Amino acid sequence: MLKDWWKNSVVYQIYPRSFCDGNGDGVGDIKGIISKLWYLSKLGIDVIWLSPTYPSPNADNGYDISDYYGVSEEYGTMDEMKELIKKCDELGIKIVMDLVVNHSSDEHPWFIEAKKSKDNKYRDFYIWRKGDGENPPNDLKASFGGSAWEYSPETGEYYLHFFSKKQPDLNWENPNMRKEIWKMMNYWIDLGIGGFRMDVIDTIGKVPDKKIRENGPMLHEYIKEMHRETLDGKNLLTVGECWSANTDDGIKYSNPERHELSMIFQFEQCMLDRIPGGERWDSRPLQLTELKQVFSKWQNELYGKGWNSLFWDNHDLPRIVSRWGNDGEYRVLSAKMLATLLHGMQGTPYIYQGEEIGMTNVPFNRLEDFSDIESVNMRKEWKEKGKTDEEILVSLKRNSRDNARTPMQWNSGYQAGFTTGTPWYKLNPNYVEINAEDALNDENSIFYYYQKLIKLRKSTPAIIHGKYELLLPEDEDIYAYLRTYEGETILVVCNFHNCNRTFSFEGKGETLISNYPTEKILDLKNIELKPYESAIYKII
Repeated sequence: MLKDWWKNSVVYQIYPRSFCDGNGDGVGDIKGIISKLWYLSKLGIDVIWLSPTYPSPNADNGYDISDYYGVSEEYGTMDEMKELIKKCDELGIKIVMDLVVNHSSDEHPWFIEAKKSKDNKYRDFYIWRKGDGENPPNDLKASFGGSAWEYSPETGEYYLHFFSKKQPDLNWENPNMRKEIWKMMNYWIDLGIGGFRMDVIDTIGKVPDKKIRENGPMLHEYIKEMHRETLDGKNLLTVGECWSANTDDGIKYSNPERHELSMIFQFEQCMLDRIPGGERWDSRPLQLTELKQVFSKWQNELYGKGWNSLFWDNHDLPRIVSRWGNDGEYRVLSAKMLATLLHGMQGTPYIYQGEEIGMTNVPFNRLEDFSDIESVNMRKEWKEKGKTDEEILVSLKRNSRDNARTPMQWNSGYQAGFTTGTPWYKLNPNYVEINAEDALNDENSIFYYYQKLIKLRKSTPAIIHGKYELLLPEDEDIYAYLRTYEGETILVVCNFHNCNRTFSFEGKGETLISNYPTEKILDLKNIELKPYESAIYKII
């Protein structure tokens, strides 16, 4: 196997519940995924990142796992999972499983045992503290709202949960607990998967008594032990979800000499439309110069030392074409521009299901339609703060995770071709105009543009290995940069807004890809850029 094969790869994230329903019960499943492998193969991706398919009570849509070794009945069987891995292997596609080991479900056998008594052998698989009088041990908050401590009447102590109270945090200080994690990881590796995406991995080293949530003192020691016990010598793709990471952290995680992970998801660019010092749900317009600063910092500081992951969308974020593109008149052009900007950089690109056809945020007009646990808790908190329903609705429409979780839009027919039954979640009504079938029938669609970008990346060493250089750092409309490698120079130019601009570069270019019709060879001095125009040129 090619060493570091994931540097040449493009990953496609599947949110199984919303991808494709193979048995008509309204919930996406493994059969549905298998039925669409031809589509993913046609797109040209090499890796599927599968959001959790394990048994779960679904307090957090599968990120609360009750059995690390199984497959949820609503998604299928272990035999179907093995069939998926086998069929993907035949197509040259690897499966990356979601590894959720900061916490388990409170319905996991470990926790059911742990809460029975203080001397139960599973007690220390979790984190327990006495209360402060009638109050929780301290004022740590859960990400989904409220205290991070939940009282357990069975033993009169509190357990820690950084997310839902149905997601008790695992105690990584316990070596016996860690051994169980290594055993489980090796089980999946032996089944033939290609790696792991590690959910909120930066929180496993927490020190709750000191209120240290991310980046605890033992974090990297735990990950190095994980590498020794499960990953060493296996050439797997590993990506850690690290909301708090800076570039120094990124190098620690992904520098191959440290034997930790292949790469991380960092979210610095995802925070740029939040109001500084404001709440998670407060937002402001994106400043392009700030986006350039963040991307450029990660491109330059990790170059030769670590590896980037490149993404706009995932199951926790609103749709990028609605967020920073233009999901009206320029939906197709702005989606292609955003793809160009990202796929020209160094790192492993991730495509979230529906991104390749330009799926948009949902136009829900009732608060009740936003049913994700985070949205429900936010609605409650904001109402307590005196916010109006209208203010809450505006923020949910813009920022909610629900935007990413509506069913995949396969065609313009019944239930968008997602199911023959009643879908578990409301469809975005624009599936009549935005769907995969129409995209496949249109040679100028976003789908085929992504297909070309993927092919271009694999055939252009400068895109995979080249050094990055930002041009026009202060320009508020144009994002342009160079990639250079072994005498080859690539120029990426993107007009980020609905305006006409002129761009100049000394020299001639061969057009490798563009989202407007353009000449194959052209003088790059005084290029007239139309709204959301983007292109990648080879300097000649």
